[in-house]
Formats: sequence, structure tokens, C-alpha cells
Amino acid sequence: MRTHIHRTASAFALLSVIALVTLPALASIEKANPEDVGLSTERLGRIHEAIQRHIDEGNITGAVTAVSRRGRLAHLEAHGLMDVESATAMRDDAIFKIMSMTKPVVGVAVLMLVEEGKVRLRDPVSRFIPELGDLEVAVAMPGRGGRGGRGGGDGPPPFYTVPASRDITVQDLLTHTSGLASGPFSNREAGRVGRQEPSDTLADLIPRLGEAPLEFQPGDRWAYSASRGFDVLLRIVEVASGLPADQFLRERIFGPLGMEDTSFWAPESVLPRVVTVYQRTPDGLTRSRSQTGATSQTYFSGGGGLVSTATDYLQFGQMLLNGGELNGTRLLGPKTVELMSSTIVEEFGFGQPSPGLGFGLSVQVVKDPVAAGYRVGAGSFGWDGAYGTHFWIDPVEEIVGVVMIQTPVFQVSRDVENALMQAILD
Repeated sequence: MRTHIHRTASAFALLSVIALVTLPALASIEKANPEDVGLSTERLGRIHEAIQRHIDEGNITGAVTAVSRRGRLAHLEAHGLMDVESATAMRDDAIFKIMSMTKPVVGVAVLMLVEEGKVRLRDPVSRFIPELGDLEVAVAMPGRGGRGGRGGGDGPPPFYTVPASRDITVQDLLTHTSGLASGPFSNREAGRVGRQEPSDTLADLIPRLGEAPLEFQPGDRWAYSASRGFDVLLRIVEVASGLPADQFLRERIFGPLGMEDTSFWAPESVLPRVVTVYQRTPDGLTRSRSQTGATSQTYFSGGGGLVSTATDYLQFGQMLLNGGELNGTRLLGPKTVELMSSTIVEEFGFGQPSPGLGFGLSVQVVKDPVAAGYRVGAGSFGWDGAYGTHFWIDPVEEIVGVVMIQTPVFQVSRDVENALMQAILD
């Protein structure tokens, strides 16, 4: 079914605006009047205006936005619709498929184990997963169909392999410099040894990745590993901690932070709060085949498996802004968060370098907001999800921001950042 979003969505958006006095109580973040934390209530209204423009233009169906400043909740608002076909208004506790915003959560889990001495950043991955030692690297062959080559057909050109110059490390995976499932050769070959049964777990799949070549020599460059790199990291969490991935995250991160609606699948009891995923087509917004309720209950993807809410993820971000602690619960030490948000890879980008941006341990870092075209403070860090979700932490302005949508329109986040920055009074 194809769905067109018209200006009539504005009426639903107006009904779903949430006043601060009616916000639900968060487990750990105290509410505040915006002026008490140096923000303008009137100017914060431009966040809704920015979102509404995207709704009116048919880019998205709805959103939830949340902002904390100086450790207190200053803005939480639901906009538009969470399901167009049923005309269901967005709700502030709506559940979203956050995709790659899973990666910073896995990054924190790994760093917790680093602090405990169970994992080292320079550890070879083969220490935990022996099958991922002595890997090979794909090298493109000239022309197509060369003798002895692999690949070809309608995909990447044929290739041969050479030994990797060294083992990939935990830090390589955290910074997307491993070459594992990071390009046309490695993605295709990793796909051939991917999930073979619906009941496959990380323990089943991850060792098979040793059969797939790397895209490049470890550490040679930045190239995004959309899923498998962080799947490997989450398997390392399992091996090093002795706990299943979902149990570790629930007991060590989600429980302590009060993230009650964050998990690897949406149980039946919360399905009424699940936002429908839409994709843009020439004929308008179309309901996507990939919906939140279909998330696996056996394969816990560290690359993109979590579902969450705006307020849950805001608490995760506030913990990082606080230097690893939230309301008396410490997950990381301040120096570890400082390392996580440092520029470790000076230049990265999808296909070409992104000016003003660098990459840390599982997060993007804004080195130069002017060069990057971001309206945030220098040193801000965060990441996105494939369906348009976004979070950022601005240590200069003491801000955590979360944008939850379910259609990949990344300009929405830039517009919300801009609307927030102009609301800062001091």
C-alpha cells in the first residue's frame, strides 16, 4: 500500500504536542522549565516547526524529540503520526527501531569490559574468536572473469586474496578500520556465510566470518561495517563476560539506567507503541517490509538490533555527558568516556572524507562545526540509525539531544539541531 502524507497531518501533530507539565516521570532525569537551564520555551517551539515542515513535505510521518540540558529534561515532544493508515497520533513513549544507534551501546559494553581488564583495545579479535585469526584480504583483479579469481558476475569484479598483515583488533572494530564486512568484496562474501537458520545466534554465525576475506588490510582506512563488525564486538562481550548479549545489556546498562523499553525485540505487550517504518518512493511514503516487531529474538545484532524510546536513549546519552554516571550509577569512568569521544580516526566518510568530522570508539566526533556544517558545539559526538534516528551529546552546551523518526531523512536531525541551538539563552 502506498501512502501519501498531506497537510492534514498537521492537525494530528497539534494534538500530539506534549506540554512539560504532563511529561511522564523519567527514571533518572529531573524535569525543568527551559528557562531554568538557559533555554527559551518560545524558541524551543521551532523544533516542532522544523519537524512539521518535513511532515507537510511528505518526508516523514512523525517524530519524537527529546532534549536535556545541564542534566535536566527541558523538552519532550511527539509530532505527527506513528501510523498513517490508522491515523494514530505519535506518542512520547513510542518505540522505534534504532538500527545503528545500537553501536554506541555496544561500544559502552566493550569499554566496561576494558575497564574491568577482561578486554584490551589492542587485543586481537582471535583471542576471543579463534576463527577470526589468520584472515585474508581481497584484492581486485584487472578486468572481469580472470582465471583463479573469485566473484564476478553482476557484482564486484573478480578478486584474489593475500594474507592479512596482522590480526584485526577490538579497536579496529570500534573505529570501523578492520576491513571486516566493509565494502563490496567483504560484504558479498560475508553474506554467503551469514545466518543459515532463523535460530542462529552470534555464537553460530560469527565464527563463520573467518571464511570471508577482509576488504582491506587492517587499519589501512575507515570504511563502515554496517552490521557484522559490531556483531563481532557483541560476541566478544558474550565471551569475555560469560553472559548472553541481551542479558549483559539488560543487567549492566539498561536496568541501571532505567531504560525499560530498550531491548532486541518488541514484545507483544508493547506493540501498540511501536512506530510503523516507512520508506520514501516516487509515489509518496510506503509502508516498509521491515517493521520493528520482526526483530530477531535469537540473533542479537550489535550493528543494529535494538529498539528504544526517545527518553530511554536520552538517559543513555546523559550518562555519557556526565562522564559515565547517572543518578549515582556509574557505568564508565570519565577518562574512558573521554577516550570514547576522542578523534581516533581523523578523516572518515561514506565514499569521501567528511570535512570537520572524525571518528572515535563507536561514535562520530564533530571536530569543526563550521567545516562540518553542523550547528552543535565543537567536540560533540553521537551517531545515527538507518531509519533516521539520531542522538548527539554536546559537552560545550551540556546538551543531549535525541531525534526519533522511522524514515531515513537525515536532514531532519540537522534541522532539529539548528532549532535547538537558536533556543539557547546562556
